[in-house]
Amino acid sequence: MPIGRNAEPRKVTLVDGGPVLVEGPVELEMPDGTVARSDRFVVALCACRRSKRYPFCDTSHRKRVRN
Repeated sequence: MPIGRNAEPRKVTLVDGGPVLVEGPVELEMPDGTVARSDRFVVALCACRRSKRYPFCDTSHRKRVRN
């Protein structure tokens, strides 16, 4: 849906070393033409491409420390 001149823009937050947070709901068109949707009020989008739920973040970007 196009943003009109009087519409409020969506807030997008870039998290250093983490996901991109977007005010939802969102509809994402992927490079292959498929569409991913989320109705959440904030959506975490994967920026590292490690997520098993790509394009959505599953916290795979976090470093795992083994003891």
